[in-house]
Amino acid sequence: MKKKILSMLLATVMVAALAVGCGNKETGGSNEGGGASNEDAGGAGNEDEGGSQAGATVDLDIIISQYGNYTQDWWKEFEQTFEEANKDINLNIEIVSWNDIYSVVNTRISSNAQPDILNISGFADYVLDDLLMPAEEYVSDALKSNFIPSFWESNEMDGTVWALPILASCRSLFCNMDLLNEAGIENPPTTWDEVLAACQAVKDKFGSDIVPWGLDISTDEGQAAFSYYTWNFGGGFVDDNGDWALNSEANVKAVEYIKTLIDSGYCNSAPFTDTRYPLQDAFSAGSLAMMIGPMNMVAADSEVNYVAAELPGEKTALGVCDQLMVFKDEEADAARTEAITKFFDAFYECETYSDYMVYEGFLPATLDASDNLAANAEKYTVGGSDATGSSEYFATFCAVLPNCNFYPMQKPEWMDVRNGVIDVEQNVCQGTMGAQEALDQLQESVTK
Repeated sequence: MKKKILSMLLATVMVAALAVGCGNKETGGSNEGGGASNEDAGGAGNEDEGGSQAGATVDLDIIISQYGNYTQDWWKEFEQTFEEANKDINLNIEIVSWNDIYSVVNTRISSNAQPDILNISGFADYVLDDLLMPAEEYVSDALKSNFIPSFWESNEMDGTVWALPILASCRSLFCNMDLLNEAGIENPPTTWDEVLAACQAVKDKFGSDIVPWGLDISTDEGQAAFSYYTWNFGGGFVDDNGDWALNSEANVKAVEYIKTLIDSGYCNSAPFTDTRYPLQDAFSAGSLAMMIGPMNMVAADSEVNYVAAELPGEKTALGVCDQLMVFKDEEADAARTEAITKFFDAFYECETYSDYMVYEGFLPATLDASDNLAANAEKYTVGGSDATGSSEYFATFCAVLPNCNFYPMQKPEWMDVRNGVIDVEQNVCQGTMGAQEALDQLQESVTK
């Protein structure tokens, strides 16, 4: 079915952010409100007799990553609304740029000034350093059951979930249907053989004027390409037991297939250095027929008639989510944990969370917000603009989320594997090594 999907305006990068000091800091003052109804704060927490002692205020230091130019504005309003509904909780929310986030966090951890709550991408190192609270200790039962299962499970390490998914993104096969139809292809390809046939048809029809297939195996995101092809050839990074399986037969076939795309002249001229960003621009301009990319890759002013289809083969999409995590505070009492629970219940409340997803241009990681945005996205506006969300857009991409796979970022060897699979792709596709040899060497290097 053909769809012209409204692209979201903001956010292509997904990573992290940070805040100041840490712990349960109690200060004098009246506990005038001590919690409020959803009516007051969009689900900012209910009055609870088991809260902090009268006259005490719990301070929560929170670091949130800057996803767009207007991230600060949204969180400022959230902070004010939350505090009005929860007089015994004081939020100190700091927005930190992605350019600075990791250095800021590392500096604060080294000086024992980590925040209570951190929004960043990746948590394995913090778990290994025994810095995080397990998510089960602060997430409410209702909220836990509301997360899309695959996104909740993606934050598991050694049988424990350590973080909550703050937002989601996914990758789909984007097809310019006008170009494909003109080349005699009626529908998006559903198998890898059909991809080759469609590429040849586009090449025959348009010659060098149109690139049939966009490919990025650069150091910027070559690991994403590895996931697209290996997962959908039946392989992937790990086996069913979670052990590295980089040199599987399916992975060898997948890497050889990538080389076939290049050798056949179906791809952009410099897949070793081209990042997805100029490829996305080319697709939006109508000079690229097909590519796998993120849900918000098509420019808002593009006139391309496109379909966002399932990936060929196993139909497994790459899911991406940044996390919200809670640092331990050995000196804190139950009031801190209760305040953290209220914070998360307020943030993930359906209306509030739906608003934030449209505002920043991402997909929700919860079930109720996914359903809500698939029908009511026009109620919410994109940050810094009068543009509204598109229900058709959310219906299309939220349907992909339950079938997403994720990078094994919780494994300590991940960064070596990430860089290693890019080296494999580059070496094999430039003809310096065979796929089996290259993958055997990588497998040995990360399992020795």
